[in-house]
Amino acid sequence: MARPQSDPLPAIAAGIGAFVALRQDLHRHPELSRQEFRTVGIVAGLLRGWGYEVTEGIGGTGVVATLQAGKGARALGLRADMDALPIAEATGLPYASVAAGVMHACGHDGHTAILLAAAEYLARTRRFDGRLVLIFQPAEEIGHGAQAMLRDGLFDRFAVDAVFGLHNWPGLPAGQWGILPGAVMAGIDQVLLTVQGRGGHGAAPHETVDPVVTAAHAVAALQTVVSRNVDPQEAAVVTVGAIHGGEASNVIPDTVEARLTLRYFSAATQAVLETRVPALLRGVIEAFGAGADLTYARGFPPVINHAAEAALARRVVEEGFGPAALIEGFRPRTASEDFAYFLQERPGAFLILGAGDGAPLHSPRYRFNDDILAPAAALWVRLAEAFLTGDAQ
Repeated sequence: MARPQSDPLPAIAAGIGAFVALRQDLHRHPELSRQEFRTVGIVAGLLRGWGYEVTEGIGGTGVVATLQAGKGARALGLRADMDALPIAEATGLPYASVAAGVMHACGHDGHTAILLAAAEYLARTRRFDGRLVLIFQPAEEIGHGAQAMLRDGLFDRFAVDAVFGLHNWPGLPAGQWGILPGAVMAGIDQVLLTVQGRGGHGAAPHETVDPVVTAAHAVAALQTVVSRNVDPQEAAVVTVGAIHGGEASNVIPDTVEARLTLRYFSAATQAVLETRVPALLRGVIEAFGAGADLTYARGFPPVINHAAEAALARRVVEEGFGPAALIEGFRPRTASEDFAYFLQERPGAFLILGAGDGAPLHSPRYRFNDDILAPAAALWVRLAEAFLTGDAQ
């Protein structure tokens, strides 16, 4: 079957108001990871109404919807995440969150609305030959949703030949795409550190083993891991995001706790971080006479796009929106995404969608740009029609 030539964007744009309203409703009623019950009810109800076969409860609160058109044997997976963050919103929007301390500060409400807008168009037109598998994933923000869906047999029960996902990105040109083969988002590990000292009076520091001073030197020494241990042509990030110790200015505490995140794009760099960070921390802490209680936990891996699928996505963007819709000089993001697990199981690609100027992801002032809903939905439609009409090579 030849690839359809008509442009889906005008039809999608004509009806996008309903999906903007849906997106804003989801934003007003955000739900934390593993608690996406209201969202699931809305998503599943719409999909059933459009003729999809819907299965709920995959990976806890995940939803999978399938639609067959024609007799084609190929299957395409498209994924959107649904969960919100434990952040108190500070946007002042008329549809701001009514859930205290919970906010869609990462745009998952937008990702869900984008995929639903594409789903409605694809169900109405059915101009593809094969099987759509739409994956509405829970618990991305805590890094558990993708693995939970895979443990529930996601790709065994709903086989796909390739899987694609996207994420909006403030600070990149609105409606333009960042698409790369290879690493596109970083892997993440975490370290929990307790510095065990010996507390005492602030006026007699010589009688103590000060865990505050010790922790300060350890944090400073950590900065050499990237500059002196990681290959200069590789990228890595070592962040001490939390450090706590003591309650009074004149008391030296017994302990200080610190929490770290480590980010990387390759297994080789991860191995360096996993070896050097604990060794350096223990060495500095022990040199000050304190003890180090340290837990190193591997998180999820880098998002590694498959070359053929990334090339297909780039071609679909160029043919549908012109070469200027691809972000020139786009580079991988150092944030992390559990979509990485899907790409370890099936070929595919993760696309970065520019959201224009605005507050960054995970900010209480973040605002999803509704102007990107229609073009993003049109991209999913074009990709599905291309992949499922034998024109994916």
